[in-house]
Amino acid sequence: MAGMKILAFNCGSSTVKFALFEMGAGGGERLLARGLIERIGEAGSSIRFETPETGPGERRRSISNHREAIETALALLAEPGGPVRDLREIAAAGHRVVHGGEYYAASVVFEEEVERRVEECAALAPLHNPHNLAGYRALRARLAHCPHVAVFDTAFHQGMPRAASLYALPYEFYERHRIRRYGFHGTSHRYVTLRYAELHAASPASFKLITCHLGSGCSVAAVAGGRSVDCSLGFTPLEGLVMGTRPGDLDPGVVLHLITALGMTPQEVAHMLNHQSGLAGLSGLTGDMRTLLEESRRGNERARLAVEVFCHRVRRYVGAFYAILNGADALIFTGGIGENAPAVRAAVCERLEALGIALDEERNLAAAGKEAEISAAGARTQVWVIPTNEELLIARETAQCLAR
Repeated sequence: MAGMKILAFNCGSSTVKFALFEMGAGGGERLLARGLIERIGEAGSSIRFETPETGPGERRRSISNHREAIETALALLAEPGGPVRDLREIAAAGHRVVHGGEYYAASVVFEEEVERRVEECAALAPLHNPHNLAGYRALRARLAHCPHVAVFDTAFHQGMPRAASLYALPYEFYERHRIRRYGFHGTSHRYVTLRYAELHAASPASFKLITCHLGSGCSVAAVAGGRSVDCSLGFTPLEGLVMGTRPGDLDPGVVLHLITALGMTPQEVAHMLNHQSGLAGLSGLTGDMRTLLEESRRGNERARLAVEVFCHRVRRYVGAFYAILNGADALIFTGGIGENAPAVRAAVCERLEALGIALDEERNLAAAGKEAEISAAGARTQVWVIPTNEELLIARETAQCLAR
């Protein structure tokens, strides 16, 4: 496995994120390049690409579809002076797949049966699995020489106890249809769990952690002994926290009312819940937390309300998972909001002193996008910002899967 070059790949609805790593036989790993292509299908698509030698760079041009985005990504990797002279140097590709149902508790080589099951789970993650699968198919066509590995968001949560994973529906719905809580963002929750243990020179089994992945999609996980024991996300990525365009926890009676009393079709309700709710629905502006924080400072009441509801929901889950774990060694923030919004972190941690959580204001403000402890001196429960690195975990999982 010495010098094995692995491409980690994450294909979203309008983005393609990728990173190339060289994985050493002794466990060493080196980033060769990373990139992000955003606003696919729009006139001014953003293309960011960097290597350790060149540093970050950005350009803009129209990228009409995901196949063109993948061609662009591969061209960047193989351009003169790039990390590979020939794409055949890439020994394997790892793909993020959001929903693996109960089929997969670990990463697996992407084969025909895996492809079929990922497609089967697409109804449970309609914003994610179809794009994950489209990205895999397009990349496989260009990198047919190497194995491809599926790395599942749900895998980290497969060991949740039944008390956490089952809904209180008639049991036959679980037995026949596998309707249960699955949890998501597993690659991110697992990465920050491992990184926290690494920072403390100890095994992940030594700690009880509450990990908050806050971005356009959001979730909180309770992690004990290096394993997820509960997660805010459930059967689909709609449950739990308020998100950019998704509502999170919702009385199912609301859905019934929308259909029976207001005459909405199931398709209309699904569209509203996935695309028009959350921060965007509450604010009437956007699901982007950066804009909402700025608008709040300018006195926009709806923006302020959206931020307040968001933070309240996170705080609720932190308290609940503290109880589930019977105490916690640390609260960890990650994801685009978790890493870069000190105001959100401060609001979440407000009034959590009974849990031993208190922030150092200066540390919190200084930790914008940086790995740092931000808890006050002497606080019983540490608070950390740990930027996630899902691509690195995908590369590690790919190497380990092939080694198995």
